[in-house]
Amino acid sequence: MNERQIRAFKLVMQHGSVTAASQALNISQPAVSRLVSELEHSVGFPVFLRKGGKIEPTVEGRQFMQEVARMFYGLDRLEQVAREIRDLRRAVLNVAAMPMISLEIMPKAIARLLAEVGSMKIAHDVYGSPQILDLVSTRQIDLGIGQFLGLQHNIDVIASYRTCCVCAMLPDHPLSGHDVLTPRDLKGYPLVALSYHTAVASYVTQSFAEANVQPQIAVESQPSYTACGLAAAGVGIAIVDPLTPRAFRANLRLVPFKPDIPFDFHIFKPTDTPLSRPAETFCQHLSDVLADFGEVTRLGP
Repeated sequence: MNERQIRAFKLVMQHGSVTAASQALNISQPAVSRLVSELEHSVGFPVFLRKGGKIEPTVEGRQFMQEVARMFYGLDRLEQVAREIRDLRRAVLNVAAMPMISLEIMPKAIARLLAEVGSMKIAHDVYGSPQILDLVSTRQIDLGIGQFLGLQHNIDVIASYRTCCVCAMLPDHPLSGHDVLTPRDLKGYPLVALSYHTAVASYVTQSFAEANVQPQIAVESQPSYTACGLAAAGVGIAIVDPLTPRAFRANLRLVPFKPDIPFDFHIFKPTDTPLSRPAETFCQHLSDVLADFGEVTRLGP
């Protein structure tokens, strides 16, 4: 007894004739009859009665068909599961990103992913870079998007990107009409600074020191979103990444800061772990979305 014999028997039962079964199998009628006869010889009992060119299932044939139906239900189910896995409909993606990526870029990338695959289980969490790196290194998530903080273990960098910081302020601020702003331009104006432990804070401190200007820090805040909120409330000028202020629309005016203060970020995965197909597909959509943002430059290949 083999699958071809069982499939021929099943189709004869379903269609009620050898002719229809042969058409469904795309083989000749004698070939179908031979497969059914071989099955009967194998199982040791007739499954059909032949009467004047017509066939009818025997009692044993009907009983056997019940088990065949169960078997093919299982095969059909396996085929369905395989299609869902292939088409990513059973896929699971766990990703964490820092706030500046999560406000606009991540939603667009996730939307494109779902538009392609239809549906899948996605968990998108928002954390600071230290937490993201920890989650990636301990293999709790598939992907992380954040800043690289010195020597890290168990982490591979998939791609790196650079933005340069801007000054975010109220549209009617006295400095809002400038094309660029330097530490000398900002002298005497209240500033909203990112917390001292951030890479941006170090660059800002260095820039002001080299210009021999003492910054007037009104508030230290973290992350960039809260710094932008403070700037939108008129507390001071925030020196932040160029992506976060986009969420504030017309409430903030952005002016490039010089000298350039890089705000780099990276896509991470656990080391020695191949990306899953869902993660690979998502990375491509994320890369495409990032390419649409003129403020973002990809570093390297």
